Formats: sequence, C-alpha cells, structure tokens
Amino acid sequence: MATANELLAYGPAWAGLEKLPHMDAAEFERWVALLRQRTGMSMPRERKSFLVTSVGLRMREIGYNSYSAYYDFLTSGQAGNIEWMALVDRLTVHETRFFRDSTAIGFLEQECLPELCERVAAGSPVQLWSAGCSTGEEAFTLAMVVDHGLRQAGQRLSYGVTGTDISLYSLAAARQAVYPPRRFHNIPAVLRDRYCEPLDKGAFRIRDSLRRHVCFAQFNLIDAASSPVASMDIVYCQNVLIYFDRDMRLRILDGLGRALRRGGVLILGAGEVIGWKHPAMERVGGPEVLAFRRISDEWVRNE
Repeated sequence: MATANELLAYGPAWAGLEKLPHMDAAEFERWVALLRQRTGMSMPRERKSFLVTSVGLRMREIGYNSYSAYYDFLTSGQAGNIEWMALVDRLTVHETRFFRDSTAIGFLEQECLPELCERVAAGSPVQLWSAGCSTGEEAFTLAMVVDHGLRQAGQRLSYGVTGTDISLYSLAAARQAVYPPRRFHNIPAVLRDRYCEPLDKGAFRIRDSLRRHVCFAQFNLIDAASSPVASMDIVYCQNVLIYFDRDMRLRILDGLGRALRRGGVLILGAGEVIGWKHPAMERVGGPEVLAFRRISDEWVRNE
C-alpha cells in the first residue's frame, strides 16, 4: 500500500492528505466574524476543528496554503464572491429528508390544511415558503401534503411552494429533484406512486405534476426582515435557527412573521427558540409543536 508521501507525489488530487496549517485564536475569530457578517451563522469555539477542516481543505483545492491569503481572496473582487458560495456549501449542513418532523407535518395536515382548502375554494391560491430548504425534500414534502389534501377535498390545485436556501449546490440538487433509494421510504406509501417516478438502481425523481408547483431561489435568512416575500399562508422553517445566536434568531423570526398574511402560520422546529413573542402573533399548536399564527394586519419591528 502506498504511503501518504507517495500519494502526495501524484499532485493536487491527494493534497487533502497533507496536514493542514495551524489556525491560531485570532485567525479563528477573524473567520468567525466573516461567517457571521455574511451568513449570520454562529460558530462556537467547540466547532473550531470543523471550521479549520472545511476552510483548509477548500483552500487547498484551489491552490492556497495560508488562511490569510485565502481570506484576502474571498473578500476581494467578483471571483472571491463566487468562491465564497463554494465555501458556504462546505460550512452549511445539508442533511434532511422527506417528512422529517412527523409532529409538525401532522399539525400542518390537521390544523392548517382545512383552512388552506377553504381559501382555495373561495378563489384564493395558497402559498407556502420552505425557508432553509436544503436539497428540496422539505419543499416537496409541503407540496405533497397540500396537493394530496386539495385532491381529497375536491379542490383546484391552486397552490405554490417556494424553497429557499443559501447554498447554490443544494438548490441545484433540489431543482433536479432526483433522490437516492434511501430517501424513498421516508415518503408515506399512499403518496409514493402519485408523486415519485422510479429511476435506475432504486433512485427516484419527483414527478413533473408536483414539481411545477415548486420553485427554488437563493436567499440568506439574515435578510428575512427586508425580504419582498409577503402574504404567505405557511412559513415552514425547521432545523435552521439553531445555527444562529439568539439575537440573530429574533431578527430572522421578525422577518419570517412579517412575510405571513393575517391568519398565516409560522411552523418552527421544536426548541429552536424559547420565549419569542410578537404583538402580531399568537402561539398555536399545543406543547408538541412550535408554531405561531399571525393575528394582525399591522406589523411593527419587535425590538
């Protein structure tokens, strides 16, 4: 078997085997500040090894040997902006699955869906926002739930789902809507044939009949307060806020709530925020679900 030094002789393909340079405390804080400034994400000291590995391996891939030189490249010029998006893909977690939170999905089906059907019956199309959609499973889950519910109620399929994420890589995968076999069994059996098209080797694609109701766009949640998104019936944001500190979470929540119409519902992941209150929102869903309904047309920033 070849040694690490022998493998390194083959060139850049094996550069990841060479030990990464040391990142001192000041350098770490510099990178943490950049990450927070551009994405709003918090990087505690306990995750320093993750940051060092993610940044170090990526900078080696494109030919940089020092964190400071790579930092300077990222913060200057259009090429640096493009490279930043590649690095963000390394620093954000893309793990997700269809119907990930059964409790939240149950709340959507039982408490929200009847009202959505009523709105469609009254001639109003419904809109849902999957904020932090990763590779699309969450957005397609919302679409399946609403599509199936409208069909059962005999209503027009007048709905749309918008999935947003900061990662261009994740969004590209979401638009392809092709998933490996292990994802298939997360989808309830009653929905699989209608919404999934089988491919080779057990993979599957979301059918066009559902995909036409779903669109994807790049969006940074720290900009939620200034987002033009408005009049949403459902804003679904799960396992995203945990990456931000409390102050940033509150700013993001303020923006997500503002995006709702009166009567619209914000559904969060359990435990993602504690004690949030807003005069235009009321807590709904019981103790098992973290959800809020907008009860006022007026919206003021919650200081």
